[in-house]
Amino acid sequence: MKHKLIIGLALIILTGCTKSSTGRSQLMMMSESELSVMGSTSFEEMKANEKISQSPALNQYVQCVASAITSQVPKSAHDGTWEVVVFDSEQVNAFALPGGKIGVYAGILAVAEDQNQLAAIIGHEVAHVIEGHSNERLSSNQVSQMGLSLVNVLLESQNIESRNMVMAGLGLGVQYGVLMPYGRSHESEADIVGQDLMARAGFDPEASITLWRNMAKVSKSSPPEFMSTHPSNETRIKQLTAHLSNSLPLFKQAKAISCHNQ
Repeated sequence: MKHKLIIGLALIILTGCTKSSTGRSQLMMMSESELSVMGSTSFEEMKANEKISQSPALNQYVQCVASAITSQVPKSAHDGTWEVVVFDSEQVNAFALPGGKIGVYAGILAVAEDQNQLAAIIGHEVAHVIEGHSNERLSSNQVSQMGLSLVNVLLESQNIESRNMVMAGLGLGVQYGVLMPYGRSHESEADIVGQDLMARAGFDPEASITLWRNMAKVSKSSPPEFMSTHPSNETRIKQLTAHLSNSLPLFKQAKAISCHNQ
């Protein structure tokens, strides 16, 4: 059992390694077709369970921004049309799923004050799809569980009396030392990739900084950054500000876009 776990873990790591567009090492074990099916299935379930906005003006506005953003998505990430749905909810949220699915909650428009800030949100979410972050999260969780199983087998073979305590400690270590920092790296990567994406689409990338200042105002008390899967608002603002030297030239070269929120 021990040797099978070691061999299986080694094969997974060796065969799943790749690079993100920013040069970060990634572990990708799922196929694109599997992810697309999972994304489409989840999206259909959400549409069945969530109230969908019937406002023509709101839908047209969100569709306009989303269309401009997705026109810049490489075909390697999604080759086809994107389905965009506005959910009639005060929830301050948005998401994008593999398979070309975008969901925007109406409540986010209370924070995203104009088309540029909405583009920052949609750009960020679509960047998660471009960079394969769903694949990474599923893969890292699977490898982490396999790694913990291997340690458990080793401890059992040595008759370690405090095995349960050791395993509990290792579980917390994996959570705070691996999975949460992994999640924060995804968010930071989506921020800067999304900023470039919105700039290429014709939206002012400086709006991404204003957006996160707005987010900071409406955010409830958050845990310390090391205990969260997301960077702090201050960290995001700092990183996005530093990246403007890359995104502003892209914006200046882009065709102007106009989406009206009536």
